[in-house]
Amino acid sequence: MKKVKIYVTLRESVLDPQGSAVKGSLVNMGYKEVEDVRIGKYLEVLISDTERDIDALVKEMCEKLLANTVIEDYRFEVEEAN
Repeated sequence: MKKVKIYVTLRESVLDPQGSAVKGSLVNMGYKEVEDVRIGKYLEVLISDTERDIDALVKEMCEKLLANTVIEDYRFEVEEAN
């Protein structure tokens, strides 16, 4: 079994109002060093052993459902599940 860690983030060219709100709150709380905040998603997916190529399988899932590839980028890591 594989554990896949998927990170989905907004593309740099896309405005991130949620990230801007968090940044503003952190600065107001006294964290003046904070320059920018970008909000994203983190997913963990367990995949049973398969003959399919795991990288191709995860890429397909991301592009069909897990990420909006028009405005988001994604990356993933595959590891053995405990």
